Amino acid sequence: MKTTPRRFDYVTLDVFTETRFGGNPLAVFTAAEGITDAEMQALAAEMNYSETTFVLPPADPANTARVRIFNRTAEMPFAGHPNVGTGFVLAGLRRDVGDTLRFEEIAGLVEIRIERDEMGQVLGAEIDAPQPLQLLGTLPVPGIAACLSLDPADLVTDTHVPTRATLGVDFVFVQVTEEALGFARPDIAAYQRLAEQEHATRLSIFLYAREENRIRARMFSPLTGTWEDPATGSANATLGALLLSLGEGDRFEVRQGVEMGRPSSLTVRAWNTPEGIRGSVAGRCVPVFRGEVEL
Repeated sequence: MKTTPRRFDYVTLDVFTETRFGGNPLAVFTAAEGITDAEMQALAAEMNYSETTFVLPPADPANTARVRIFNRTAEMPFAGHPNVGTGFVLAGLRRDVGDTLRFEEIAGLVEIRIERDEMGQVLGAEIDAPQPLQLLGTLPVPGIAACLSLDPADLVTDTHVPTRATLGVDFVFVQVTEEALGFARPDIAAYQRLAEQEHATRLSIFLYAREENRIRARMFSPLTGTWEDPATGSANATLGALLLSLGEGDRFEVRQGVEMGRPSSLTVRAWNTPEGIRGSVAGRCVPVFRGEVEL
């Protein structure tokens, strides 16, 4: 018996940029009811972006939506650019949502504040990570240097050694020299050795060079299918919280994706709360494609 095809609309956009084909691309399925878990994962792999989001009705009607986030190989508990981009898309499609959105996600509730121009057009968004800062331990300098094809002397350890931290999804934060940032390359064998040694399945390494509140960054996560990421909102928000915990400031301007030819601009804030240090990341977005998938 022939079944009726199911059709689902999606849009793509570039996040953390004001220029099309810059920033970090994202696909958003704006009404994903009826798509199975396996189909979501297959669609994310087919899109081949660092993440794809699927918008569902919220469990609590006080919230805007339930948002599921998939990378190429697995579902994510939280991520930065998918929330900025999905907030941008929904605020443009649904004027009833207003300028403050709340997304239900595995890691918790994510608040999104929409930025508009004087005509009311959506420009971008700022998101608050769903959890306070958690420090998850340190990793050995030689092992991290090998993962990045660097000499241990290229790592800067005056402020902190390589540190695992999370605001909802964990990264390893590594400060390097400006020169080393440009020629770092993932060594997949070294990644696999260190991941096994440290029992770390993701081992997503966020490396950065810093001059006061200006940061240049890259992020490698080859074990999750992302060789390099053009703009990693969740990692940047977590770095801001980590630096605040070390007394290194609370506002930062970040450039990422330059080496990939997809320059991205992110604004990061961190602040103290009774529950711990929280962080946010903000940026602008540019629409790219619209389409339909038949399943």
